Amino acid sequence: MSATATAQRVFNFSAGPAALPLPVLQQVQEELLCLPGAGASVLEISHRGKVFVDIIESAESTIRSLLGISDDYAVLFLQGGAALQFSMIPANLLRGTDKTAQYLLTGSWGKKAFAEARKEGKIEAAYDAKDSNYDHVPSASDYTVRDDAAYLYYCSNETIQGVQYDAEPPCPASVPLVSDASSDFLCRPLPIDKYGIVYACAQKNAGPAGVTVVVIRRDLLDRGSENLPGYLNYNNHAAAGSMWNTPPTFAVYVLGKVARWLADDIGGLDAMEKQNREKSQLLYDVIDAHSDFYKGHARAGSRSMMNVTFTLPSDELQSKFLASAADHDLSSLKGHRSVGGIRASIYNAMPREGVESLAGFMKDFASKNG
Repeated sequence: MSATATAQRVFNFSAGPAALPLPVLQQVQEELLCLPGAGASVLEISHRGKVFVDIIESAESTIRSLLGISDDYAVLFLQGGAALQFSMIPANLLRGTDKTAQYLLTGSWGKKAFAEARKEGKIEAAYDAKDSNYDHVPSASDYTVRDDAAYLYYCSNETIQGVQYDAEPPCPASVPLVSDASSDFLCRPLPIDKYGIVYACAQKNAGPAGVTVVVIRRDLLDRGSENLPGYLNYNNHAAAGSMWNTPPTFAVYVLGKVARWLADDIGGLDAMEKQNREKSQLLYDVIDAHSDFYKGHARAGSRSMMNVTFTLPSDELQSKFLASAADHDLSSLKGHRSVGGIRASIYNAMPREGVESLAGFMKDFASKNG
C-alpha cells in the first residue's frame, strides 16, 4: 500500500463492514495479483485446489488455536450472514420437535432472530429488555431456563444499542447455549465448551463481508432433519469440510489473515481483550465526565467494548458533531437509523490512536458547545 494511500485513510468507526487491520490489508494488496505458489490471484483459484484447501485449513486451525476449540466442535465457514443463522439454528435444533426455544432479547439483532425462529416452532422470550429500551443485559435472577429447552439463544454484543454481555448467561448443562457473536467474535477469549453453537458474520470484527463462522458442538449436527434444504443442514457442511458448495474463498482468505494477525502481531485474545477494554474506557471516561452533555445508552454494567453509543442534547448539535468529526478524519460515527445518536464502533482493528483522537475531539466539542 502506497504511503499516499495510507495517509488518505481516516479513522473508520463504521459498524460493519468495518475496519480491517492495516497489516492485513497491506499483505492482501501485495498478494492480490498473484498469490505465492498459486500463479494466480486468490480471486481466481479453485476452491478444490491444494492452495485454497491449505488456506481454509489454516484459517480453521488458527481460529481453533485462538479460542481453544476442541475436536468436539466443528468449525464451519458459511455464507448468508447472521440473517441465515437466524433461520438455520431453529431449523436444525427446533423444527419437528415439541420443545421450546428460549431467547434473551437485549437489542435489535436478538429481536430479528426471535422473529425468524417463530416460523420454525415454539419459542418464547425468557427475557426482554424492551421496557428499558434495550439498555442492559439481564442478571441470572431475571429469567428462568427450561431444563428441556431446545436451546437458549442470546446476542453477545448488540451493535445498535451498544450493549454487551461480560460473561455467558447462566444456562443448564442440558440446554445448548447459542450465541450470535457477530460483532465481538475474537475480541476476547471464550469458554467454547459452555456453548452448543457460537456464530459470527465476519464483517464487523473479524474479516470482510461474505463469510460466517459457525462453531457447533458435533453432537448437535445430527439434529437437523434430512428433509431440510441441503444448504440449511449443518451436517452437510461439516461432512464436506465447508465445501458443500463453493465457499466464499476471498473472505475466508482474509479472515485467515486477520486470525494470524491476532495470533502473531497482537499476541492472542487475552492481549486483544486488554487493548479493547482500554480503548472503550477512553470513550466512556469522556461520556461520564461530561454526563450533562453526552448521554450513554447502555447502563454501566452492560457497556459494549465494541460499540460505544451515546446522544447529544439536540439533533442540531448531533449534526454539528458529525460534520466536525468528519473534518477531523473521524468517519462513520452516525448511529443506526432505528435509534439515532452517535455510535463509535471500535473493533479489534481500530488503533488506539483513533480512539484517543475521538476522545480528544469529544472533550473539545463538549467544552465548546456545552
